[in-house]
Amino acid sequence: MLKYAIFDLDDTLLDFTRGENEGITHLLKKYGVTDIQAGFKTYLNINHAVWQAIEQGAPRDQLLNDRFTRTFAAMGLAVDGASVEEQYNVILDHNYYILAGADSLLQTLRAANLTLVVATNGTKSIQLNRLNGSGLHQYFDSLFISEDIGYTKPDPRFFAPIFQHYPDLTPANTLMIGDRLQSDILGARNAQLHNVWFNPQHHVNRLDFQPTYEVTTYSDLQRLLLTEI
Repeated sequence: MLKYAIFDLDDTLLDFTRGENEGITHLLKKYGVTDIQAGFKTYLNINHAVWQAIEQGAPRDQLLNDRFTRTFAAMGLAVDGASVEEQYNVILDHNYYILAGADSLLQTLRAANLTLVVATNGTKSIQLNRLNGSGLHQYFDSLFISEDIGYTKPDPRFFAPIFQHYPDLTPANTLMIGDRLQSDILGARNAQLHNVWFNPQHHVNRLDFQPTYEVTTYSDLQRLLLTEI
């Protein structure tokens, strides 16, 4: 019987992609990039590699401070990467966009007496500001953020504080929901938790493992979770 639903935030409930697009576009223009599309593609490629390294245990802060140095250097521009990172974080602090239907989903799940938990990779201050600014904080019983924990998903040690906080949390009464196979789903698998891949973009799974469940809409996710109660 399902008691706990553990949610990733970015692109699972909060519309990180929209805020990222606006923030990176603003910074590219500010620092004189003329081909915004090419600049954005360069950033995405570098940022993807950075987060892959972080999820594999590489030092987080230095990689994040370097990502803009590398992005602008690839376009022949020199910037203070740490300063640009700080500016980007300020922009992210005010990214309160939520995915359409997220509020209704969480409200319904809470009304069904599910305990909702946040489990997110990211910077604590940014994630807390975004949760509060979006209004989604009201639905969650507790928050677990990688900067606080010291480990990032998919490291199973990320989940240790969750198990400690909820002694009765087990694979039989819990589902982890997230949009990223390599962090959310693999992390849940590493922690021996059943999981739901939220895949509204219909991405193809090219990895060598499968999620327990896959859904493409909140309606399907709600139906799945309520069926498990």
